[in-house]
Amino acid sequence: MKTSLRLLALFLLSFPLARPLLAETLTIAAAADLKFAMAEVVEQFRAARSGDKIDVIYGSSGKFFTQIKNGAPFDMYFSADIEYPRALEKDGLTSGITRPYAIGRIVLWSLNPELAQTALRDLPKAPIRKFAIANPHHAPYGLRAKEALEHQGVWSAMEAKLVLGENIAHTAQFVDSGAAEAGLVALALVLSPTMAGKGAWTPIPAQWHEPLEQGYVITRRAAGNPLAQAFSDYMASEPARVVMRRYGFVLPGEEGK
Repeated sequence: MKTSLRLLALFLLSFPLARPLLAETLTIAAAADLKFAMAEVVEQFRAARSGDKIDVIYGSSGKFFTQIKNGAPFDMYFSADIEYPRALEKDGLTSGITRPYAIGRIVLWSLNPELAQTALRDLPKAPIRKFAIANPHHAPYGLRAKEALEHQGVWSAMEAKLVLGENIAHTAQFVDSGAAEAGLVALALVLSPTMAGKGAWTPIPAQWHEPLEQGYVITRRAAGNPLAQAFSDYMASEPARVVMRRYGFVLPGEEGK
């Protein structure tokens, strides 16, 4: 009996020392427009969870959608088009409901301030050899850029000049590097520390394209992962919302402001 009690006491005393071994992990697939905003949010979140491991991979929302359907090991999925996570939820591939987290904005951006002020309807006449947008087949920002060009009646005239980015961060790199004279990119990227102050940008009226409503889910793989739930809760916190606003996102519940 005494031996059993001693073993029990040793077990209880050793439990706090085992805490680092119980560190939680989280792998997030995030839309490329979140590259800088998400990095700040995760950094804030990590400040109180130094023992936990959080990896974020940025890319095309459409490609992440296909990868998750095929079993990719992501715990959370932040899409630039809320319809992708809704489709995963419908297929039973999530552990909860789809939550909206932001509405994105597209802007005409160029290192040449004069080009950045060109009206979309005048783009075919502007001195532009290459014009960058994200691939509309799998990148939500690319699809919205196409819709805006169609709205202004210049999609066909611009098609021969288009250079397509794999995602919206890749598209911004085309403009930043000079490979394209201008492009339609995410406001969140041109406001980032890396690109702020370079050239100029003009916002594209939101009514010229379908809304860039963005949403996220906890995937089925992460059911029961407390770190995923904690990060989901943190996204709704005021510190996280402050960061998202600073990058130009319109937040749920603030659409009319």
